[in-house]
Amino acid sequence: MPTLSSLRRRSAAISVAAVAAATAVGFCLTVGSAAAGTLSGSLYRDPSSAVVRWVAANPGDSRTAVIRDKVASQPQARWFANFNPSTVQSEVSGFIGTANAAQQIPVLSVYEITNRDCGGASAGGAPDLNQYQTWVSNFARGLGNQTVIIILETDSLALLTCLSGGEISARNQAITTATQTIKSGNPNAKVYLDGGHSTWNSAGETANRLRAAGVQYADGFFTNVSNFNSTSGEANFGRAVISALNGMGISGKRQVIDTSRNGGASGDWCADDNTDRRIGQYPTTNTGDSNIDAYLWVKPPGEADGCRYTAGSFQPDLAYSLANGAPNPPTTTPPTTAPPTTAPPTTAPPTTTPPTTTPPTVAPPNTSPPTGDGCYADVAVNQWAGGFTASVTVTAGKSDINGWTVTVTLPSGAAVTGTWNAQARGTGGTVQFTNASYNGRVLGRQSTNFGFQGTGTGPGVMATCVTG
Repeated sequence: MPTLSSLRRRSAAISVAAVAAATAVGFCLTVGSAAAGTLSGSLYRDPSSAVVRWVAANPGDSRTAVIRDKVASQPQARWFANFNPSTVQSEVSGFIGTANAAQQIPVLSVYEITNRDCGGASAGGAPDLNQYQTWVSNFARGLGNQTVIIILETDSLALLTCLSGGEISARNQAITTATQTIKSGNPNAKVYLDGGHSTWNSAGETANRLRAAGVQYADGFFTNVSNFNSTSGEANFGRAVISALNGMGISGKRQVIDTSRNGGASGDWCADDNTDRRIGQYPTTNTGDSNIDAYLWVKPPGEADGCRYTAGSFQPDLAYSLANGAPNPPTTTPPTTAPPTTAPPTTAPPTTTPPTTTPPTVAPPNTSPPTGDGCYADVAVNQWAGGFTASVTVTAGKSDINGWTVTVTLPSGAAVTGTWNAQARGTGGTVQFTNASYNGRVLGRQSTNFGFQGTGTGPGVMATCVTG
């Protein structure tokens, strides 16, 4: 994510590394509820984020409990910032698939625009705008059909100083087309464009830039990514932008605010060297403000801005400084299963997603937990008319395992149509699922999971697990 290369800027450093395994326990989750804005429901917490992985790897660190309870427990945005047109669809599908299975709303930050960051510390993006549109088209194909939040191109509108008039027009058209492409790919996607922040451009200028970039096709705009301005100041700024848009004949737009580190000192520049920062409002869709759809943690707390540490790297001392002394999350709910020990899937999850209106039918464990070594598998099934998804939890016995195979016996007439976090052999009757390259190792008494989608009747599937 972006860095702060000028005094009027906002942001924090790009984090583009592939995420890897996490086996963390004891997390709490913030649960959203119906709100005054257009969004309701709980936000998705990524079990493979850098902070979750750090907590899992450092159980004895004196900072771990604070970071775990106040940072790693919270839903944060997943940034898509690598120019990878051939793989982005499957990466998005994997992330969306796990969020949909949890019946939660994922937040995706798209950071791929050509001439990103005006050549600053987070320079990069697509080589040209034609290739940018190819990337966006592939990205949109992985979004499924349930509610997702898209933070589209931080700084792309607030930071234009390096662009000529013609380049600005081309960027505006690219963002307009990207918004329409995402909306076409998933009509339930909530897309927000770059609104800078309250101490950067004026509300009128921000509204002009939003209009030029096609905010009429989007759901609204985001602010304060990744700055430190107060929530109240950003809300006042957002109201002024909305009023200016209304004056242009563009109505019904709303704001989302990044509150990941605005609970302490305000102002710009680098959080790496400032100890007077705090996490702000915990992420939620329950804002109580009809102009604001959500408070989000777009900038993951603890990821560096690029001054003292490498841009985008997770630094526990920064996370601890932000979280120490901050209030506890307002609502906590323990997870029903341990977070997975896996990186995001590299196999393609289903290209379609089931409705979330039917509550899942959960099957009991199919095998008894091993008294010694080995593994066992539990299956939870979400059935809807004509199809189902199954989430399978693989748990190691008392010793670590290095590879597993789960054999699933499907009811008559059922067939597997898609798999994630595993390799499948067969589609009907008896199907064998083996671990992917990144999730075969499971620590003793810990778990990983995989899933599959199918047609027919899911409840009644039986599963056995063997190691190796």
